[in-house]
Amino acid sequence: MKIVDIRATTVAVPLEAPLRHSNGAHWGRFVRTLVEVEADNGLVGLGEMGGGGESAEAAFRGLVPYLKGHDPFQLEALRFKIANPTASLYNNRTQLLAAVEFACLDLIGQHLGVPVHDLLGGRVRDAVPFASYLFFRYPGEGVEEIRTPEQLVRHARALKAEHGFTVHKLKGGVFPPDYELECYRALADALPGDRLRYDPNAVLSLAEGVRFGRAIEHLDNDYLEDPVFGLEGLRYVRDQVRVPLATNTVVVNFEQLAANVLRRGADVVLLDTTFWGGIRPCVKAAGVCETFQLGVAVHSSGELGVQLATMLHLGAVLPNLGYAADAHYHQLRDDVIMGGKLPYSGGRIAVPQGPGLGVRLDPERVARYAELYREQGGYPYDRDPGRPGWYAQVPNERFADPTISL
Repeated sequence: MKIVDIRATTVAVPLEAPLRHSNGAHWGRFVRTLVEVEADNGLVGLGEMGGGGESAEAAFRGLVPYLKGHDPFQLEALRFKIANPTASLYNNRTQLLAAVEFACLDLIGQHLGVPVHDLLGGRVRDAVPFASYLFFRYPGEGVEEIRTPEQLVRHARALKAEHGFTVHKLKGGVFPPDYELECYRALADALPGDRLRYDPNAVLSLAEGVRFGRAIEHLDNDYLEDPVFGLEGLRYVRDQVRVPLATNTVVVNFEQLAANVLRRGADVVLLDTTFWGGIRPCVKAAGVCETFQLGVAVHSSGELGVQLATMLHLGAVLPNLGYAADAHYHQLRDDVIMGGKLPYSGGRIAVPQGPGLGVRLDPERVARYAELYREQGGYPYDRDPGRPGWYAQVPNERFADPTISL
C-alpha cells in the first residue's frame, strides 16, 4: 500500500454561539481543515487540523512530493519525513504530521479491517468520559448569552440534563478573576457532587494565580489548568496551592515532559492528538506519565468528528486515563461525518468500532461547510468581536467588563 495523493478541504462548521476565551473568541464557527490521504489500493484515510484556509491547503499540497509512494505502515519514517526535529526549526510541521498520521492509521485500520485502537494495543474501555466545556459566550441564534453566574449555572444544568456530564470545565480569563471566581463558586453550589476544573489560558499573574487557587481549595476540583504561563510559573503556583495543576500549553513534547518530570510544575498532562503530532506520541507520553505518576487527560483543540475519533481511540487505550476528556464538540450545531454528530450517553461517547478511525466524511456536509468557509472566510482567533482594538497580554490586566451585555 502506497500513498498516491493528499487532498485538503477547509470547512467552517457553525457553533451554537460565539465562544469567548482569554485570548479572543471563536466567532460563531470552527474553521478546520479536513485531510484525505489516498492510497494505491483505493482506500482513503482521514485527518483533521485546526484552522486552515488557503495556507493549510497549500501546506498539505506541499507534502505530496515528500510522501508520494510512502507506505502508510511506515509511521516512524513518516515522522522524520515530515517533522525531522532539526529541519523543523525552519518548517514546523507538527500539526501537519498529526493530520497525516491520523489518516495513515485510518488507512492501516481499513486495510487490516480493524479499528485504530487495536493498532495501539487494544481498548481498555468502550466509551470515553467527557467534561462539559463551559464558555462565556455572546448570544447565538436561539441561545442566550452567557455572562452572569445565573446564566452559566443554567447552561451547565441544561448540558448535564442533556448529555449526563458530571465534570464541568469553565473556560475563563475573559472577565476579572474575582468575577470568574464568583461564577466558579456558583457552579460548585449548583452542582453538588460534580467535579470542576478552571482554565484561564495562562493569563493570570502569579499573585492572582495563587490567590485564585487558594480560594477554590475547598471545592471538588479536578485541577486548575494553566492558571499562569510557563513551567516556572506553574511551579511557583503549585508550591503554594493545594489543587492539582494541569497544562496543555507548556508540556506538549517529550523534552518539556522530561523537564516536568525532573522538576514538577504540572501534575496532569493534557494530551492533544494535534499538539503532540499524532495519536502515537500521546500514547508514548501517557506511558511516561504512568511511570512517573503524572495524571493524564485527553485535550480538546476544537474538534470536528475526525479529530474527535482520534481522541476517542486515544482515550480507549490509556489505562491511566484518570480524568474525563475535554471536548468543544457539544458546542457544534453539526458535523462533517456520516450520520452527523456522535451522541453522548451518560457523559460519555462510545469508541468507534468500525475499521480505521470508524468515521467517514459526509460529502454533502463537507461541500456545504466548505462553501460556508468560502463565503465567510476565517476569523482572527486571538481577537474578540465585541472588543474592537483589544488584544490579550500575558499576564492580562485588561479584562472584559461583566456588566456589559452585547
